[in-house]
Amino acid sequence: MSVKGLIGKVMGGTQYFYEDGTAEAVTVIQVGPCVVTQIKNDETDGYQSVQLGYETIKKVNKPSQGHLSKSGDLFFRYLREFKADDYSDISLGDQFDVSIFEEGEKVHVTGTSKGKGFQGGVKRYNFRGGPKTHGQSDRHRAPGSIGAGSTPGRVIKGMRMAGRMGGDKVTVKNLKVVNIDVENNRLLVKGSVPGRYESLILIKKSS
Repeated sequence: MSVKGLIGKVMGGTQYFYEDGTAEAVTVIQVGPCVVTQIKNDETDGYQSVQLGYETIKKVNKPSQGHLSKSGDLFFRYLREFKADDYSDISLGDQFDVSIFEEGEKVHVTGTSKGKGFQGGVKRYNFRGGPKTHGQSDRHRAPGSIGAGSTPGRVIKGMRMAGRMGGDKVTVKNLKVVNIDVENNRLLVKGSVPGRYESLILIKKSS
């Protein structure tokens, strides 16, 4: 039995060639190894989950030292929680790697999308923009009307306007696992995943 997900990092996109010569666009993910740092249960925490640690570091603060010392002598930069198949078979200090996944299965990948900064309506919401000719100037990428006059006399909530874009928590579901490199702890999934190079992502089994 094992956990239903692992922590990893985005390594970039490439192509994967099958034996018949066909190719598929894939994303390379550096996955684990992850160590069990805490096992939560209904009696003490009100729910069941497994806390995993990823990417060892040399120093952490005193509270983290006390917490992580229960699972061994390693300190981790990232701690995240996942569900598990059977919690009775999991112990503190257990290590899981990319081998928990299987080729051909579907996974959900959660990460933080690339931040785009302050953007206008055309880029942020695919607005059409204004006329480019017939005497128009300075209105080419304007949002247009943002509401009525004295009734209601305000801009209603949820109006799509210019603002900060990107940097959101995004989950891409049902990505196919194309190839697993156990030796280098790398996972190849079909398609793209959220985030920039080396950004943190969570890979969870779809079922």
